[in-house]
Amino acid sequence: MTSNRYSALALTLLLGGISRFHAFQTTTPTFGRPSSSLAAVSKKDSYSVTLLPGDGIGPEITAATKVALQALCDKCGFSLELKEALIGGAAIDAANDPFPQESLEQCLSSDSVLLACIGGYKWDNNPRELRPETGLLKMRKEMGLFANLRPAKVLPQLLDASTLKREVVEGVDVMVVRELTGDVYFGTPKGIDVVDGQRVGYNNMIYSESEIDRIARVAGDVASKRGSKLCSVDKANVLDVSQLWREVVTDVITKDFPGVELSHMYVDNAAMQLIRWPKQFDTIVCGNIFGDILSDEASMLVGSLGMLPSASIGESGPGVFEPCHGSAPDIAGEDKANPLAMILSAAMMLQYDLDRPEEAKMLEDAVEAVLDQKLRTPDIKQDNDGCKLVGCKEMGEAVASVIMAMEEIKV
Repeated sequence: MTSNRYSALALTLLLGGISRFHAFQTTTPTFGRPSSSLAAVSKKDSYSVTLLPGDGIGPEITAATKVALQALCDKCGFSLELKEALIGGAAIDAANDPFPQESLEQCLSSDSVLLACIGGYKWDNNPRELRPETGLLKMRKEMGLFANLRPAKVLPQLLDASTLKREVVEGVDVMVVRELTGDVYFGTPKGIDVVDGQRVGYNNMIYSESEIDRIARVAGDVASKRGSKLCSVDKANVLDVSQLWREVVTDVITKDFPGVELSHMYVDNAAMQLIRWPKQFDTIVCGNIFGDILSDEASMLVGSLGMLPSASIGESGPGVFEPCHGSAPDIAGEDKANPLAMILSAAMMLQYDLDRPEEAKMLEDAVEAVLDQKLRTPDIKQDNDGCKLVGCKEMGEAVASVIMAMEEIKV
């Protein structure tokens, strides 16, 4: 009985896996953005940007970010046409769809997309097709957003906000490059079936060579613009898919990014090393599920999710830039949210999508400046730290004020 317990299921997995593999192996895509830059569009005087305020604190941090961006545009002489669209719970309430077709079309026609956050208790018991998270997955799939870039940089002003010792986290600056549209989250077949009288749940961890190739090229490009060190994380000692991952990453980096120092690490060791000695890492590349876990772990080095931006990009077209934190429905509407992660996400948008790296640096510098002014939202306020407690609106205005006081960019 034991020997053939999963025979029917195993056959289904084998045939389904082979079918999916052949389906995406017909061509070998290359990273379609310009080889010298990750920017989706060339530098110009005016850009169209879709804003997705989403749920919970989303509208508040969106409003604060708009104030900072307007100051940047006024200071630097370019314009952003910001147009809002629906996603998540707000879209479910308005259109009975977590990511309506109108929102998708608007995003695809924009130069870039800036997302706040989605979700909330209100929709937790909805069927899967009417969950806010389903809209997020649909957006990633339909827009081809296969690469997620999540930096974890410990700012000197917030060293004591981390739960780790100062000597461990001081100077940490890590970029996690996560593959976003493959792996066990999207692999088919998947489901829950009845086999030999009991339920069996299964998912399919699968990657094609071309999928690994394109994320390796993004990671190589990112690493070459940082410290030229790349650590590829896998579980090649036990997983066949990780063996392929390691082979392809090695081939791409050694041949096409000879200036990048490549290393490999098993995921369990990487999880430990991120806490033990995070400064050994510069850029990390990993598959979807490993990246999901490690990027969340890396984010806590900083001390607050309210400080962490992220970018999701594809081979071409607009990317989506969003803070790492959730919608925090418990404080929605109370002016307690931290808008800095979304403002820093806007800085990533300027750098990676809009070809405005100098303006991105101004926005990042402005965030550090308000922290130097000892302004703190509740999530980063420490007892007896001598800092002023401010709300979401005031923090956005403070960033805008700093920008307006900066020197203009010399062209």
